[in-house]
Amino acid sequence: MTCKCSLAYRVIVADVYRALADPTRRRILDLLVQRDGVTLFEICSVLTEAGTESSRQAISQHLSVLEESGLVHATKVGRTKVHRADTEPLREITERWPVDRKETQS
Repeated sequence: MTCKCSLAYRVIVADVYRALADPTRRRILDLLVQRDGVTLFEICSVLTEAGTESSRQAISQHLSVLEESGLVHATKVGRTKVHRADTEPLREITERWPVDRKETQS
């Protein structure tokens, strides 16, 4: 029998891993960690300069996956959505498997 909190944890972790599985989503997340409050237009521009050949619609879909996983939050500013990274879901994963640094250095 599993408790509800462990089931919820598995769903959250699965969403985070699924979001991070795609290289374009990892690039988007890297950009949002470096620059806080970025619009879809800015994300598209940066990815195009980096050589990513994704359409605006594809990048919007990638952002939706990142939002569903909790790694990105978007707020409306006028007619524009501003995207911000949230690394809290990653902390939850790393806290699950603590590593004793002394053992790994030996």
